[in-house]
Amino acid sequence: MTDGRKTQEEKLFLFLAFIGIFILPLLGVFTPWLEFAAYDLPDWTGWIGTGVFLIAIWLFWRSHADLGLNWSASLEIRENHSLVDTGVYHYIRHPMYASFLLWGIAQALLLHNWIYGLFNIVSFLPMYLLRVPQEEQMMLDTFGEQYRDYMSRTGRVIPKFPHSSAELG
Repeated sequence: MTDGRKTQEEKLFLFLAFIGIFILPLLGVFTPWLEFAAYDLPDWTGWIGTGVFLIAIWLFWRSHADLGLNWSASLEIRENHSLVDTGVYHYIRHPMYASFLLWGIAQALLLHNWIYGLFNIVSFLPMYLLRVPQEEQMMLDTFGEQYRDYMSRTGRVIPKFPHSSAELG
């Protein structure tokens, strides 16, 4: 069991995510400071961005609800921790990261600016590439073969689809 303290790396990731999700979009909406980085997209992309944003918000909420007491902002295994493989976790192992990725895509479609529209995606990548392997190793160390089986049935942030029609039945 880990003690749940946040590492400097985790604090940096959370800080970058906060900037990308909240601070830069607010600057973009309420100030002209970064207008030099604007790009044009067709108006209909705003509707797509809104839909993707709503899916991201739902997925973030649902992943927290499905985890229940197992949720933690830091990497830790709690007392009586259980492997959650129901709800959205039945399809993907890291729905919160999937929601961050979708949020970043929505932001790029809605904000039309290279800096505050894309920063969320850029800040997501190091967190995904560095933290997810640590999480998965921690789960393997704790749940062993049960987690290995879960990994074989699910994708990290995109659901796995059957490779042949024989697997559908």
